[in-house]
Amino acid sequence: MIAETVCAAVAAAGLGVAAITAYRKRFLRAARIAAYALVPIGLVMTGVVAWAADTAFSPAAWAGFGVLGAAWALFATTRAVERRSGGTTRKERKAARSAQREAIAPAASAPSLGQGARPAARPTSAPRAAGSTDSGDDFSDIEAILKKHGI
Repeated sequence: MIAETVCAAVAAAGLGVAAITAYRKRFLRAARIAAYALVPIGLVMTGVVAWAADTAFSPAAWAGFGVLGAAWALFATTRAVERRSGGTTRKERKAARSAQREAIAPAASAPSLGQGARPAARPTSAPRAAGSTDSGDDFSDIEAILKKHGI
């Protein structure tokens, strides 16, 4: 009974503030305030306020909230432990790591250009002209840079 009276008083005060706001020609704000002011009356009319008041003073309801809190704490704790451990056993994690290492090529860290990747020297059957340059000489500085960086 008291909760319904308080909700009616809050609604009446809110509608009064909405009327003053509308008088100041701020109609959008007044409509929003009126909407907020009508919510407590709607809750009283639907019976939510009576249910909430009965629940607030019920020891069984508070015990139920305590049980729900304990259940939530257990869920949160188990989730945190599962995230920390990865959800797997130590043997499973070790097997997964070794399988991951085996999937990578064993020579992947070695330079990709080895001795077999160099082009073979061309046989020179005809003498070159004095103005022509060797294509191998053109790329020798690039090869030196690549070798320096291990590529």
